[in-house]
Amino acid sequence: MSVNIRSAVISDSKAISELILPLAKKYICPTCDASAHYILLNSMSEENVGKYLSTNYNYVIAVTANDEVVGVAGVRDNSHLYHLFVDDNFQGNGLSRQLWEAVKEESIKNGNSGIFTVNSAVNAESVYSRFGFKRTEGIRNRQGMIDIPMLLDLEY
Repeated sequence: MSVNIRSAVISDSKAISELILPLAKKYICPTCDASAHYILLNSMSEENVGKYLSTNYNYVIAVTANDEVVGVAGVRDNSHLYHLFVDDNFQGNGLSRQLWEAVKEESIKNGNSGIFTVNSAVNAESVYSRFGFKRTEGIRNRQGMIDIPMLLDLEY
């Protein structure tokens, strides 16, 4: 199935939220303390995604021919990979890399010098490693949110 990658606009916030919430419940929540689930999932609400899209975040989305959003990547401040999600039915075909490359290119155009960070879910570390990210410290627990801070420096 072919998809088109384009910049997201505020009117995409509902579709983005509807894509990432079930994926976060399935893949991220099981790796975090139950106490952090509400905070995590609330950060992905349609309202909050709309706020991100109207402030210092850049998002790209992958849409099918019938305009279904099947992937998303979002970067905060042109330097921190904040969201990267791909619908289960579209995983394994390089779509996450295409989304990452698109949002990385946009961030560099907007002034990023080639340094990116991500707080990887424990079970997503291998994806970010394939993109060139390296751990900056081990697995951490911040108020129940379990993640791995990682850095990509394109200078090296």
